[in-house]
Amino acid sequence: MTASLRLYKKEKLCSLTAIERLFSAGEKCHGRMAYPWRAVWRFREDSDIRPAVPQFVITVPKRRLRHAVGRVRMRRVLREAYRLNRHLFPDGGNCPVDIAFIYVANDLTTYRAAVKSVTKIIGDIAAEWTVRSNSAGDKPVI
Repeated sequence: MTASLRLYKKEKLCSLTAIERLFSAGEKCHGRMAYPWRAVWRFREDSDIRPAVPQFVITVPKRRLRHAVGRVRMRRVLREAYRLNRHLFPDGGNCPVDIAFIYVANDLTTYRAAVKSVTKIIGDIAAEWTVRSNSAGDKPVI
């Protein structure tokens, strides 16, 4: 039986306080530049309140892409790349992390570039999660 490839509402980061915590200065936030996307992520401490799945938000600044059509296209491309590559998260996707994807290119890019960026970013998050979970024994320290 294969896992559903559907993108569920619980995977979208909607909480304003969580987004503020993600972008506030601190040592708990991590980042990765994988052109044309930059990612900032933070492992959740309150995983018992929200679902223990990765949650993400996508931002495409108007400064980078002036036309709404281009911004919407880049959001759709990244959402699709994430949806098809989220199986790369460890523990069957039960990794409580908040992720913000930020578009940094000045023009439209291809789906292939988005897939390459997303796999690099998810790979880094997965590597960090396994290091954290291995250093704390069976239970990861968040």
